[in-house]
Amino acid sequence: MSNAAPALVQSELVLGRYRPLRPLGSGGSGSVWLARDEQNGLDVALKIVPREGKAASRAEREAEAAARLRHPSCQRAYGFGRDSQHVYIAYEYVPGRTFREALRSGELNDGSAIEACAQVLEALAHAHARGIVHRDVKPANVLLAEGRGVSVRVLDFGLAQIQQAETLTAQGDVPGTLAYIAPERLAGALTTEAADVWAVGLMLWEALAGRHPFWRSSLLETARAIEAGAPRLETVRPDLPKPLLAAVNRALHLDPARRPGAADLAGTLRLTGRKRRGRKSGGQTLAVPAVVPRIVPAALAAAVAGWTSWAIPFFPAGWPFGLAALAAAGSIVDVRLGLAFALAVPVLPLGNIALGAAVLYVAIALGLLAGMWREPDRGLLFSLGALLAPIAGLGLFPLVALSVRSPARRAVQATAAVLTAGVVAGLRGSPLPFDGASAPHLGIGASGDPFTVLSALWGALLSRPALAVETVVLAAVAVLLPLARTRGPWAIAGLGAGFLAAAVLLAPGVAAVSLVVAVWATCLAVAVR
Repeated sequence: MSNAAPALVQSELVLGRYRPLRPLGSGGSGSVWLARDEQNGLDVALKIVPREGKAASRAEREAEAAARLRHPSCQRAYGFGRDSQHVYIAYEYVPGRTFREALRSGELNDGSAIEACAQVLEALAHAHARGIVHRDVKPANVLLAEGRGVSVRVLDFGLAQIQQAETLTAQGDVPGTLAYIAPERLAGALTTEAADVWAVGLMLWEALAGRHPFWRSSLLETARAIEAGAPRLETVRPDLPKPLLAAVNRALHLDPARRPGAADLAGTLRLTGRKRRGRKSGGQTLAVPAVVPRIVPAALAAAVAGWTSWAIPFFPAGWPFGLAALAAAGSIVDVRLGLAFALAVPVLPLGNIALGAAVLYVAIALGLLAGMWREPDRGLLFSLGALLAPIAGLGLFPLVALSVRSPARRAVQATAAVLTAGVVAGLRGSPLPFDGASAPHLGIGASGDPFTVLSALWGALLSRPALAVETVVLAAVAVLLPLARTRGPWAIAGLGAGFLAAAVLLAPGVAAVSLVVAVWATCLAVAVR
């Protein structure tokens, strides 16, 4: 951002009509301000670019490209002008947040990401039909408008390649953000519309997988990863519909000629989205309906905070109800806040019993919070293990864990569910899950050493082999179940048979009847879905 820009915008109208109000953001090429058009009273997003180097030429190209575009998903340009110091472009002002910001905050579910990318592709198809290739499609250049539903605006055509226009790029210079540049551009080939399709496919891969497939510790390693190609999406999200997986994989084909056009890919994504809505899947879950995305996390946060504050002596009478209400309210305001609060409630009660136990628990809770940061609404699913265990339904937990995107997080949730069920059984004096054995005495007393507490817990787990074995088995099934679902009924049946064999043969004392019912109920539910 130019140093002259602040002084200019604070002292006079820009181009004789735009009154800057406040900055909206800045980047390497200039700054964007919220401004008022004094001629008609409209708010606009005023882009201010210094007239130095290539920045001004790119701003003029951006204005030329924007003037050709009349699509609801392309940010509309109202005016363009220049003075001795700056170039100005007045755009429609659309309150919202970028796709990148929504990804980082975990606000995008599968359906929203698919719809957003479909709209981006429709905007790009409109641009491509007018001879314009964006060349810098990335999450930071896609705006998600505020309000109900998904409505996007494609931003920043400053690097656009326009047919019959003189290039601004020096030989060997590849404009754009490296992590979203198509491999043929890195190899120096001609930039085509397929490069924009690649970038949208990459955005969708990232949103569905929860991570970027190419980001590495250095630019060179990132470039090499791009040239090698993205892993097939089913390797990280095997639970997604096959047409969607195929569409994303085609968009990321190393050969640009094999990629679909922007309009074709948009149509495929919309068809996939309609089929998913028709099945009322509401995203990727069996366990948490999309119509209650905030109620379920709030209820779990309230249950965890309320039960732990009641079961572990420390808080005065009546406090568990207040803590439960606070956890629910925090979750409704921000799911991560509710998750953090619910996990924090047991710290003081545990510290009152043994400082080492509190320290160990804090380390575990922080790890869980960090691990579930991208899926905070699923962060407390493990607590359902304590509800399923008394009805001999803990074997159903892999079905519940299907709602978690990441295989590693599914394994963590399944592990935590079994161990939590065991801890709750010990606190209540109830038989342990699976074999009905009594909970062992830990003997940690008032130990202040977390490693002593950890050693005692580890020894207790090994002394109850059924619980230890079923922890491992359920975690493995939680990881493999989505993959088996993509392979069809025989793979599901094979996984069910392997589940039973491992559960019964490795822990002969386990209650087999309840496991048989849980396993085949799980297989049936997955197969019919």
